[in-house]
Amino acid sequence: MEQLKEQLKRQIIEALNFEGMKPDDIDSSAPLFGDGLGLDSIDVLELLVLLEKNYGIKLSDPAESKRILQSIDTMADYVAAHRTK
Repeated sequence: MEQLKEQLKRQIIEALNFEGMKPDDIDSSAPLFGDGLGLDSIDVLELLVLLEKNYGIKLSDPAESKRILQSIDTMADYVAAHRTK
Protein backbone atom coordinates (compact mmCIF):
# COMPACT_ATOMS: atom_id res chain seq x y z
CA MET A 1 0.00 0.00 0.00
CA GLU A 2 2.87 2.40 0.75
CA GLN A 3 4.15 1.93 -2.80
CA LEU A 4 0.70 2.82 -4.19
CA LYS A 5 0.55 5.94 -2.00
CA GLU A 6 4.00 7.01 -3.23
CA GLN A 7 2.89 6.42 -6.82
CA LEU A 8 -0.28 8.48 -6.34
CA LYS A 9 1.72 11.33 -4.82
CA ARG A 10 4.11 11.34 -7.78
CA GLN A 11 1.21 11.28 -10.26
CA ILE A 12 -0.56 14.16 -8.48
CA ILE A 13 2.62 16.25 -8.42
CA GLU A 14 3.10 15.64 -12.15
CA ALA A 15 -0.56 16.12 -13.16
CA LEU A 16 -0.94 19.36 -11.20
CA ASN A 17 2.50 20.71 -12.10
CA PHE A 18 3.69 21.13 -8.50
CA GLU A 19 7.26 22.08 -9.38
CA GLY A 20 9.76 21.61 -6.60
CA MET A 21 7.41 19.42 -4.56
CA LYS A 22 8.43 15.91 -3.55
CA PRO A 23 6.18 13.00 -2.54
CA ASP A 24 7.53 13.31 1.01
CA ASP A 25 6.05 16.83 1.12
CA ILE A 26 2.53 15.36 0.97
CA ASP A 27 1.09 13.88 4.15
CA SER A 28 -0.92 10.78 3.18
CA SER A 29 -3.60 11.46 5.78
CA ALA A 30 -3.88 15.23 5.23
CA PRO A 31 -6.87 16.59 3.30
CA LEU A 32 -6.19 17.19 -0.38
CA PHE A 33 -8.58 20.15 -0.44
CA GLY A 34 -8.87 23.23 1.75
CA ASP A 35 -6.30 23.49 4.54
CA GLY A 36 -4.39 20.38 3.48
CA LEU A 37 -2.77 20.36 0.06
CA GLY A 38 -5.02 23.25 -1.01
CA LEU A 39 -6.53 21.74 -4.14
CA ASP A 40 -9.67 23.25 -5.65
CA SER A 41 -12.60 22.11 -7.79
CA ILE A 42 -10.60 22.32 -11.03
CA ASP A 43 -8.01 19.99 -9.54
CA VAL A 44 -10.79 17.44 -8.92
CA LEU A 45 -11.13 17.04 -12.68
CA GLU A 46 -7.40 16.39 -13.02
CA LEU A 47 -7.55 13.76 -10.27
CA LEU A 48 -10.53 12.05 -11.91
CA VAL A 49 -8.66 11.90 -15.23
CA LEU A 50 -5.59 10.56 -13.42
CA LEU A 51 -7.61 7.75 -11.81
CA GLU A 52 -9.26 6.78 -15.09
CA LYS A 53 -6.08 6.92 -17.18
CA ASN A 54 -3.76 5.15 -14.75
CA TYR A 55 -6.08 2.75 -12.93
CA GLY A 56 -9.18 2.33 -15.10
CA ILE A 57 -11.37 3.89 -12.41
CA LYS A 58 -14.22 6.07 -13.63
CA LEU A 59 -16.03 8.09 -10.97
CA SER A 60 -19.22 9.90 -11.91
CA ASP A 61 -21.02 10.33 -8.57
CA PRO A 62 -19.93 13.65 -7.00
CA ALA A 63 -20.59 12.46 -3.44
CA GLU A 64 -18.53 9.32 -4.00
CA SER A 65 -15.74 11.32 -5.64
CA LYS A 66 -15.62 13.71 -2.68
CA ARG A 67 -15.29 10.80 -0.25
CA ILE A 68 -12.61 9.04 -2.31
CA LEU A 69 -10.55 12.18 -2.98
CA GLN A 70 -10.31 13.27 0.66
CA SER A 71 -6.67 12.24 1.08
CA ILE A 72 -3.95 10.06 -0.39
CA ASP A 73 -4.98 7.37 2.10
CA THR A 74 -8.60 7.31 0.89
CA MET A 75 -7.52 7.37 -2.75
CA ALA A 76 -5.07 4.51 -2.25
CA ASP A 77 -7.68 2.40 -0.43
CA TYR A 78 -10.17 2.89 -3.26
CA VAL A 79 -7.62 2.28 -6.03
CA ALA A 80 -6.38 -0.90 -4.34
CA ALA A 81 -9.93 -2.27 -4.19
CA HIS A 82 -11.25 -1.10 -7.59
CA ARG A 83 -8.40 -0.76 -10.07
CA THR A 84 -8.77 -2.44 -13.46
CA LYS A 85 -5.28 -1.56 -14.73
